Amino acid sequence: MSPVNQRIAILISGRGSNLQAFIEACDTGSLAAEVALVVSNNPAAKGLERASEAGIATAVVNHRDYATRESFDAALVQCIDQAGVDLVILAGFMRILTPVFISAFSGRLLNIHPSLLPKYPGLNTHQRALDAGDSEAGVTVHFVTEELDGGPPILQARVPVASDDTAEDLAQRVILREHEIYPMAANWFIQGRLTLTEEGAYLDGKSIPATGIPYQPDTAQGSR
Repeated sequence: MSPVNQRIAILISGRGSNLQAFIEACDTGSLAAEVALVVSNNPAAKGLERASEAGIATAVVNHRDYATRESFDAALVQCIDQAGVDLVILAGFMRILTPVFISAFSGRLLNIHPSLLPKYPGLNTHQRALDAGDSEAGVTVHFVTEELDGGPPILQARVPVASDDTAEDLAQRVILREHEIYPMAANWFIQGRLTLTEEGAYLDGKSIPATGIPYQPDTAQGSR
């Protein structure tokens, strides 16, 4: 399949700020793909309006309509399969996914987590970094596996922590980096450069470090 024909599904639960970064990356050509579908578990998600305004197909699979996580995930898989996508992006999708979903898209499922993984999986990452007295915080793009926030990291961006930072201050600084590195990592996948094997994540056939490739915002990221 030609790279320009690659199709992406993006899963959201809220306002979709990372979704907007993907829309803009596709529009400018820095991401050689199209966002074919935006799916939310939340019918009131503002990101659905953002997608519709951009002319992107949307769908709602409301988790409240399903008795179990597995049945919800099965419905989600069916919805995405019908769109015929090559890559699935979790962008603020606030559901813990089961193997039913993860196995269906293994090796082509990415997430972004607002910490320097393996530090601080789960929630409240910015406050946890402040409470620990960290001098740096950041964000990590990683492959999704059955371990929560434990899939192999791909790309990691760091930001400094100021002495008077609040969790909200830190979040605002980190999200700017999220919008830069997430479409970049997705584009590596679309180009066929990024793969997941039993041994871990690889870029251009070379093993990616355990904490991901360090993002250098002032230099080109086309190669390592």
